[in-house]
Amino acid sequence: MRGVLKAGLMSRERVMASDVSPERRSLFEKELGVGVTTENRAVVQHGEILVLCVKPQQVDEVLAGLAPVFKAERHVLASICAGVPTKRLERPLPAGARTVRVMPNTPMLVGLGASCISAGASAKAEDLDAVEALFSSAGTVMRVAEPMMDAVTGLSGSGPAYLFYLVEAMAEAGVAEGFTREEALKLAARTCLGAAKMLEDTGLPPEELRRRVTSPNGTTQAAIERMDADGVKAKIAAAVRRAAERSRELGRGA
Repeated sequence: MRGVLKAGLMSRERVMASDVSPERRSLFEKELGVGVTTENRAVVQHGEILVLCVKPQQVDEVLAGLAPVFKAERHVLASICAGVPTKRLERPLPAGARTVRVMPNTPMLVGLGASCISAGASAKAEDLDAVEALFSSAGTVMRVAEPMMDAVTGLSGSGPAYLFYLVEAMAEAGVAEGFTREEALKLAARTCLGAAKMLEDTGLPPEELRRRVTSPNGTTQAAIERMDADGVKAKIAAAVRRAAERSRELGRGA
């Protein structure tokens, strides 16, 4: 929402947020200056593009509550609920409900998000355009076929946590070598930021950029050989695939 307002896509008067948490409602009201309510139906009656941000286990109950005031000809439902397919979103809503499934990630908070979107059965081209405009205000957006959305969840939706996990390990190693934790975190975070920027700006494959850093018999080669011996790459790939599988499980209500 910060990105949407900063980009001037809509005025604060057009935005309303509903949340069961008083703290979250206060955050929206005081920091963003938008309307808040405890009633989901009030949001539906107020707006046209509805962004559903609840736990997958809550989706059916929440949508059933919205159904009486949801108008297929007026509303577009964009859901960021992990693992929930558009067919499940459409089931409690009136016939012809226009739905768009979205998987963003938390770097949207700093304007560097990565989101993927896919259309439900009744969504129109202009519906996808509208949802893409919202999420591209705080990052990049890619359109994918819905069967790919669980893979998106495993790769980029959960992806920031993998990088944070790596930074934790790098910082711990730095502390063991004599840095303070603050110093080690600063170095590790900046290293990851710079490396990601190089990857994006150069357009070179990661294998090539890694090769350019890795001098024969040098320090980097020693580190890569240790990670290869421990099967680090395979374990990371397996972890991403497990996250994707968990997304599928959530879609089945597991």
